[in-house]
Amino acid sequence: MRRLILARHGESVFSVAGLLNGDPSVPGGLTPQGVSEAERLAIAIASDPIDLCIHTEFERVRQTAEVALAGRPTPTIVESRLNDPQYGRYERADIDGYRDWAAVAGSGTRAEGGGESRQEIIERYIEGYRAVIARPEKTILVVAHSLPIAYALGAKEGTPPRPRVPIVAYATPYRFDGDELDRAVAVLEAWLDDPDW
Repeated sequence: MRRLILARHGESVFSVAGLLNGDPSVPGGLTPQGVSEAERLAIAIASDPIDLCIHTEFERVRQTAEVALAGRPTPTIVESRLNDPQYGRYERADIDGYRDWAAVAGSGTRAEGGGESRQEIIERYIEGYRAVIARPEKTILVVAHSLPIAYALGAKEGTPPRPRVPIVAYATPYRFDGDELDRAVAVLEAWLDDPDW
C-alpha cells in the first residue's frame, strides 16, 4: 500500500439515536442523511484511483462503501479487525454511558457483559492496520468506524491512545501515505507495550 484513505460510515440508525452497536449481526443501515453523506464522500474521492476498498462487517459501513464507490469497478474485502468495539452491557445503550465509563476505567478493564478492553481493541486495530499496510494495492479506501480512525489520526500526530478521543466526522476522507500509516501504527504499538492508564 502506498496511499490510504480512511473514512467513517455515514449517519446510521444507531448513531442518529445516540446508541452503540458493536454486534455486526444486528441490522442497522444508513439514514437518508447518511446516504447523502456517503454520496458526498463519493464526490470527495472521485479523482482518487482506488484499487481496493476494505470495510468492516457492519451494514452501515458496507452501505457507505457501496454508495461511495457506485459505478466504479473497485474490488472490496472485509476486515473485521477494524470493527467497532464489543461493548458488552453497553451494546445498544446510550453512547454517553459508555464514554463516561471509558473515561475512568483502566485501559485493561473489559466492559462488563463480554465487552473488550481498550488494550484489546487497540491490539486488534494494530493487526487490522498492519494487514492494510501489507496489501499490494497502491491506493486503498478503508471505510470503518470513528474509534479506529480517531486512534490513527491521533497517532499520525504522535499522540498515543487516550481514555476518550474525539468522535470522527461522518463520511469524511482522511489521507495517509504508507509511511505515515506505518509511523502511526508504531505509536499505537509503543503505547500498547506500556499502557499509561
